[in-house]
Amino acid sequence: MVYRIGPDWSATLTELEEALDKGRFAECGATQMQSLGWVSPRGVAHGLLAESVGGHWILKLMIEKKVLPGSVVKRAMEQRVKKIEQETGRKPGKKESKDLKDELMLELLPKAFTKQESVLVWIDKDKQLLCTNAGSQGKSDVVITALVEACPKLVLTLLQTTASASACMSAWLSSGEPPAGFSIDRECELKAPDETKATVRYARHLLDIDEVRAHIAAGKQPTKLAMSWDDRVSFMLTDTMQLKKVSFLDVVFEGVAHNDDAFDADAAIATGELRRLIPDLMDALGGELVKS
Repeated sequence: MVYRIGPDWSATLTELEEALDKGRFAECGATQMQSLGWVSPRGVAHGLLAESVGGHWILKLMIEKKVLPGSVVKRAMEQRVKKIEQETGRKPGKKESKDLKDELMLELLPKAFTKQESVLVWIDKDKQLLCTNAGSQGKSDVVITALVEACPKLVLTLLQTTASASACMSAWLSSGEPPAGFSIDRECELKAPDETKATVRYARHLLDIDEVRAHIAAGKQPTKLAMSWDDRVSFMLTDTMQLKKVSFLDVVFEGVAHNDDAFDADAAIATGELRRLIPDLMDALGGELVKS
């Protein structure tokens, strides 16, 4: 997900570090369903929360959730209700059932396993861009909310383009001509906009074929399209302008030294390539939509 940073945010790296430090990650408590907070992007215990690599800032938000399957809760609830019926001869009402479920949750949560996932944040202050590698809009919203809570003066808006990604992908597939600097790879998804949501998916398949053009002519719209940029980065573009499955091709790593601590090298490669890719993709989609 790519966001535009508002012009009034002038925090320094030190100020950002201090702001994030107030929300350092702590594991879930015994009866806590979820916990989130900032961790060192290098993976170093008690390390810096805001790393700078080549002038680019890297952050990481950790999200931990208790795994408590609904089937486990349901079974425990049925056993508790059965016991009450046997002892009292009556079935618990709606309010009592709700209270029982809340009590069960408190009993079960300390025994539940936990699942952790992290989301990286890249900030390019010079270009006023912020990106997350969240896999969904909902997950990205969680990260952005946490960041804005830490930095109240930070204003972020989703990057929008003059032309819709879906319309542009339709044009590229129909004409067989991708925008300059880009190529179309072998994966896409086409979906009908009506209530049927009829969907056609191609994987490891040439897309410059009459069948694809016929689906588009019939009204189906591309929702995902695999592309490559400058023979350096491959990615999946979605109709909501998300970049998924981002992968850096072999040429990117030529001449890069390999060492035990690859954080700086990986960060420099990723930010350097994306810093060039994003403006080119924006141009391919008609340029950034500037709201008056």
